[in-house]
Amino acid sequence: MNNYGFVLWFTGLSGAGKSTIADGVYKFLQTNGNKIERLDGDIVRENLTKGLGFSHEDRNENIRRIGFVADLLSRNGVGVIASFISPYKEHRDLLRSKVTNYIEVFVNTPLEVCEKRDPKGLYKKARQGDIPHFTGVSDPYQNPEQPDLELKAGEYSPEECVEQVIKYLQDHGYIQKDGYNFK
Repeated sequence: MNNYGFVLWFTGLSGAGKSTIADGVYKFLQTNGNKIERLDGDIVRENLTKGLGFSHEDRNENIRRIGFVADLLSRNGVGVIASFISPYKEHRDLLRSKVTNYIEVFVNTPLEVCEKRDPKGLYKKARQGDIPHFTGVSDPYQNPEQPDLELKAGEYSPEECVEQVIKYLQDHGYIQKDGYNFK
């Protein structure tokens, strides 16, 4: 085990399952006594990055600020779970270069599946032209080329995806291997 924390950075389209899986990992780690914090897009945009829009420049500033906070926590022994669309490769590369123990988790769910889920009705609004700069519709999402972990959330249940993340953390020495109960 190292003395640093880690930053699990969940990236993927809206509706891919990022928040659901991240919440499951958070609850699991918290229940098992790990020092952990959760950074989620909606909460962060309301408090830390309020006033930023969804243009390329605003997304860049949003990710920069979140990355700073995540790195600060990680360097001080806290595990961080961050779930943000993070559509641009350049932003994720910047995070990888600046954030201590950055772990890119690509929640790879096909666009069609995300649109069927559409829990907030965002894809429908974007297709009607009501939401500009919507990732996957009017703005691109650049798939990670070499994520540290890829989750096929369209093929596996959220619980199975949580188990994959926990196994990754165990196998790479971020959390202990013994004493965890998934069920």
